[in-house]
Amino acid sequence: MSAQEYNHIVRIVGNDIPGEKKITIGLTQIKGIGYNFATAILDTLKINPNSNVGYLSESDVQEIEKLITDPSSSNFPRWFLNRRKDVETGKDVHILTSDIDFTLRNDVERERITSSWRGYRHMYGLKVRGQRTRCTGRKGGAVGVAKGGKAAPVKSAGTQAIAAPTGEAAPKTAAATPAKAEPVGKKE
Repeated sequence: MSAQEYNHIVRIVGNDIPGEKKITIGLTQIKGIGYNFATAILDTLKINPNSNVGYLSESDVQEIEKLITDPSSSNFPRWFLNRRKDVETGKDVHILTSDIDFTLRNDVERERITSSWRGYRHMYGLKVRGQRTRCTGRKGGAVGVAKGGKAAPVKSAGTQAIAAPTGEAAPKTAAATPAKAEPVGKKE
């Protein structure tokens, strides 16, 4: 490996990967490629996963990019791809980088437009995949119980009458108004 040229930064599929990282970990820095997918790529291309990214030759980098951009062309397993039976094309593809966010937004918007059940759940920010919502997934603030603070002091009827300005009638209170007595027995 010392005979090969060492690169401090290697560019793969538009991402700069530091040369000191192991190849498997370096490939996982590309959005859309996980650890298992990176390991499968290196097994397919017969590249040592324990070597550093900086020791990759230009031909190795080109082979990795070719396999990442079109994995179905080199007998890569279909079940490893992250977008099987695409809605628009019907093909099995593996999407990467910013295409993942774009495709996800389009899928959610399509579900909203068709007024599917999943579309409604996405629209109102609820759980989509059948999880329980009774006690988990709460996002809003607390409801029903006020935190802290002291109770306001109770005013007596006499203080309200004194506090009223002169010339105006004092507000009626329960103590000032006579209560009507209800008969205890049956009415006929």
